[in-house]
Amino acid sequence: MQFPEYRPRRLRRNENFRRLIRETRLNVDDLVYPLFVIEGKNIKKPIDSMPGNFQMSADNIVKETRNVRELGIPAILLFGIPSQKNELATGAFAKDGVIQQAVKKIKNEVPDILVITDVCLCEYTSHGHCGMIEKGEVANDATLEVLAETAISHARAGADVVAPSAMMDGQVMAIREGLDENNFEDISIMAYAAKYASCFYSPFREAAESTPQYGDRKAYQMDPANGDEAIREITLDVSEGADIIMVKPALAYLDIIYRAKQEFDLPLAAYNVSGEYSMIKAAANLGWLDEEKAMVESLTAIKRAGADIIITYWAQEVAKLLNK
Repeated sequence: MQFPEYRPRRLRRNENFRRLIRETRLNVDDLVYPLFVIEGKNIKKPIDSMPGNFQMSADNIVKETRNVRELGIPAILLFGIPSQKNELATGAFAKDGVIQQAVKKIKNEVPDILVITDVCLCEYTSHGHCGMIEKGEVANDATLEVLAETAISHARAGADVVAPSAMMDGQVMAIREGLDENNFEDISIMAYAAKYASCFYSPFREAAESTPQYGDRKAYQMDPANGDEAIREITLDVSEGADIIMVKPALAYLDIIYRAKQEFDLPLAAYNVSGEYSMIKAAANLGWLDEEKAMVESLTAIKRAGADIIITYWAQEVAKLLNK
């Protein structure tokens, strides 16, 4: 095909033409909405670096979950922020822990929504790292047992999906074996399979109160320069029993999303992380960007790259727009 016989602008002449041939379409069914749970009652504390998001007590989380369900969004992703932390992260797997109580309350009052729980230790450790510390280092194998115990406690509370995000080698296998041994064979695992050591997590660390007290997470999260390593990481998680694989962050790693979709025949999630959300919010607040257009363009790019599931703090806003 070549000009003048082929004129691509013929099919761009007006909105009806553009709608008719649109290749990628966002859908409410694509969305997962992240929420931050804290202890207490009637608490809704704004997160300064993530405008429009809040730390909320379980009663307000339930109210927010009802709103999410009414918009048609199929799932939420919960992060817990305990009032007390310690080196052993005992709050992560406590029977009456902040996440465990929230999951029970949601499932009692809004049973027809999928509840996904983040399985990591950084919110629960006094040092802020994602695993057990031995001789000043994050100990991989010692952490696996704690992650498995945490996932089992979430399943007992009623979680539908557990999402291990600690980036410990073997975490999916440890969790799968733990769930199966405790008769939770039907609980799905959404693995943070390719999770990069990204600067775009900074607002989240305020939200989840999970900034490391020393050092960084580069020894267990992935180097942003690496692509082939992501495929190896995902391959391991698939072999260990992951039901859904994830790439995190999304916008700076669209190439990884594309490669993962081409190579793996599993549902693929992408996390449109806090920094990606907040930088557009900040630019929009200064009048430099149209937030709605930037939101739609960003999420469309993530889906176009191959994501089946998009975890985003814009889930409610984009659902309202799509529902029009």
